[in-house]
Amino acid sequence: MAELTNLESKLAEVLGLAEAAKGSVEQVKGMLDEQEKDLDATLGRMHDEAAETAERCLAVAGGFDGKKTAIVEAARETKQEATEMMKTYLEGEDDALDGFEFLTMAEAGEVGHWAIVKKFNERAGLSAVSELVGWALPVQEQHLDVVLKTSLELAGREDPNEIAD
Repeated sequence: MAELTNLESKLAEVLGLAEAAKGSVEQVKGMLDEQEKDLDATLGRMHDEAAETAERCLAVAGGFDGKKTAIVEAARETKQEATEMMKTYLEGEDDALDGFEFLTMAEAGEVGHWAIVKKFNERAGLSAVSELVGWALPVQEQHLDVVLKTSLELAGREDPNEIAD
């Protein structure tokens, strides 16, 4: 397998995180109760944007001569690790707040990874990566904003003095 540069390795990670995000969003959708079904559309949009992010990452990965397979393989490992983290965190949970707390952590991680891709590319100067980051980083920042606000809204609906499950 081809050796990956730091930039290529980080591209693989954001690809894997985007792939994992699709599953995380679906998991959280399943945790919504009837009063929270209004969040379906938001989660659906996040799912679609994660899918588009993955597609765009794959397109850019194809531009790295002879390294697309290695990038995809590294992405698969990241996706598996992120999915395991989700399963561990949400195991036995069925409350939307727990789901959105997890999404807050996951989206913060994605924002951080995209910022690193951007930083690496400041020196690498690859136009395809600049274009990808210019699209993806604002999307991830918006996702983080939405899930954090939703977490706080859901927390505000709960009695802080109630015994936790």
